[in-house]
Amino acid sequence: MNYHLNNIPERAAKPRDKGITMVMDKGLSLREVENFLEVAGPYTDIVKLGWATSYLTPNLKEKLKLYRDAGIPVYFGGTLFEAFVVRNQFDDYCRVLEEFGMEYAEVSDGSIEIEHDVKCGYIQKLSKQVTVISEVGSKDSQKIFAPYKWINLMRAEIEAGSWKVIAEAREGGNVGIYRDSGEVRQGLVDEILTQIPEDKIIWEAPIKAQQVWFITLIGANVNLGNIAPTEVIPLETIRLGLRGDTFDHFLK
Repeated sequence: MNYHLNNIPERAAKPRDKGITMVMDKGLSLREVENFLEVAGPYTDIVKLGWATSYLTPNLKEKLKLYRDAGIPVYFGGTLFEAFVVRNQFDDYCRVLEEFGMEYAEVSDGSIEIEHDVKCGYIQKLSKQVTVISEVGSKDSQKIFAPYKWINLMRAEIEAGSWKVIAEAREGGNVGIYRDSGEVRQGLVDEILTQIPEDKIIWEAPIKAQQVWFITLIGANVNLGNIAPTEVIPLETIRLGLRGDTFDHFLK
């Protein structure tokens, strides 16, 4: 930090297992990645190349190297996994992960229907090759899961080998754990936290009000995902009580 302030919440040191900021890269250029890393690299724990953008990204290997050289893990979005699976190309997907030297992979079923035991089988298989992050929840706003189902799905995926489970919200923050207005489904979150350890969950929270809500509920070291590259430092100030939204919270 550039100067000292008292009563700042303690943040776990990188590499973190808790207090993770997962950033969504939706198609940054190499120059944009360099600029992003210069400013926000110290506060970024992991980067997702959103949905299947890696299929189209020019200079993909060079981009991956920039992140790795900065010590930041990177992975392909879960929709890419689904795109391979729905085409019966799971083995091809595994080869793509190997070709690009991926150490993380996301397993999701937000866009396709997969029997949950089959999804857990994919998690088990991939966890022998990479660190798996799995995602629970649908991208369809009409699909509302009861809290017990969220809990059962998350628990099973952790047991199958997921390092973390993502609570789905999409990049718009208006499905899954949120109402279509972006408001948090508070009862759902509270119920999940009675059964699933909070450090095992990455809550997708692309909107500032959502980030504030989770930080106020869980604390500075809550895991948050789908953060825009330009919002990493603003998010860190919210975590530390240095923005009006949480200014008083950590002084109590």
